[in-house]
Parts: sequence; C-alpha cells; structure tokens
Amino acid sequence: MRCLVVADLHYSLPQFDWLLAAAPKFDLVIFAGDALDIGSFVDFRAQIVVVRKYLSLLAARTRVILCSGNHDLDERSADGEKIARWIAEAREFGIACDGDNLTIGDTLFTVCPWWDGPLVKARIDDQLREAAAMPHGRWIWVHHAPPANSPTSWGGKRFFGDVELAQWIARHHPSMVISGHVHQSPFIPDGSWYDRIGATWVFNAGLQPGRPPVYIVLDLDRGQAFWLAAGDARTIDLRQPLHRPAAPVLEPPDWLTALDRIADPTPARPASAAG
Repeated sequence: MRCLVVADLHYSLPQFDWLLAAAPKFDLVIFAGDALDIGSFVDFRAQIVVVRKYLSLLAARTRVILCSGNHDLDERSADGEKIARWIAEAREFGIACDGDNLTIGDTLFTVCPWWDGPLVKARIDDQLREAAAMPHGRWIWVHHAPPANSPTSWGGKRFFGDVELAQWIARHHPSMVISGHVHQSPFIPDGSWYDRIGATWVFNAGLQPGRPPVYIVLDLDRGQAFWLAAGDARTIDLRQPLHRPAAPVLEPPDWLTALDRIADPTPARPASAAG
C-alpha cells in the first residue's frame, strides 16, 4: 500500500489541484488537517464550499482520510468546545474523518479530531483505547498536532507539540503517527520531518508555498518513507532504527518521477473555485 501524505494546504488551490492530479497514483491520500485558512481574505463559508468540492473529487479518485486541524474549526459544540462540523460531513463522500477507524488490509487507521477542550480530548482517549482492541497488524494515527518534545514539533525557539499525544503514544505504541501543524519543523536546525518515539514513527511534512505542496509518501509494502520538498528529496528505511540525516533520493522510482511531471500542467478547477 502506497500512501500520499499532505497537511496544512491552507486553502491553496494550486496545491489542491496538484493533489487531485496525484491522487490516482496512490492507494490512499492522508490529509492531516488544516485544509482551510482562518487568515485568508476568502470568507470561511466560501472556503468550506470549495474545499468540499475538492474532497468529493478526491474521494472519487482514491481512498481518503481527513482529520481536522486548528484552522478547520467552524463552530462550537453544545458544550462550548470548538469543532470542525464541516469535516464530519465529508463522510458523505466516503472519506474517513474525525473519530473514525478505517481498516485496509492489516492496517488500522485511527483519525483523531483537533481537540480544543477536555471533552473532545476525553473522546480521543476513549477512541484510542477502543481502537487498540481492534484487530490490526499495523496501527497508524492521523492527528494534526505532532507530539511534544519531538523534532517534528520544533519551531526554532520552542516545541509546539501536543503533550497528551506524547502520552497516548507511550501508552498505546502505534506504528506511526501522521501530523502537520508546525510548518517550519522540517526546514530548520534541530527540526525534522520524521522522528521515532520508541517503536512509533512520527511524520510532519511541513509547509511550503507554491505547487506542488511539500509531501510525504509512505510505501508500506516496501517499508520506505519519502519526503519531497522544493529542491530536496529524502528517504528513510522504516525497517531500520532511527538514523539522521535522511538519505537523499538518488534513484527515484518511476512513480515518484511521474509525480514531478504532473507538477507543471494545471488541471481545471472545480467550477465553484473560480472567482
């Protein structure tokens, strides 16, 4: 199984266009939060309409997992905690989203919401405990914020990770955690796009403007992870212990060079994205 991992597209329509073009080459697209941008001049409600259209097109091309990020929160629950209501509605497209579990082969994916208060945090705790009892050979979490005190959450002066997530990892020992949120981590000293906490691999692609977005590819059958950013391509062997730095990609597989080629043409956007 080959997974394309992105996060923090923040309503960048050229990056969504690229994602639509790339999706058919993968068994699964994992979108680790922040599809929207609360700082955009585009009205938040309009952003949701456009991104929903992209998600419907994306789900028609491959399987999709989507978790909420802090930029995706659009209302408050009855208990007063911020939630991403619109992301839950993506289930109508067949997308696995906040609170869901998805099993593909022997791999169990658990999709966690962004938590803004104790009640949603408690629901994640229950969700992980219940998922741990489900049959699986490999367990992968999608959680927008990376864990605390990891290079994947290093911002240059301090860590911006989730302390509770680090505790959940120590308790449940998933195979992988896929995150985003801290944009600069892969690009600065002492930061990284990958980490290993015990037996758990942790990933954060980071953010770059332009097309294509920075992205990670997980080739689970071959035990490889690739990180692709502007002017750089790195890979690690998931079957080996943590090693830094990641090796440069010297002999890219055919599917990876094909991704580079689709970065040039611009496919037509959904009609609702125009103007």
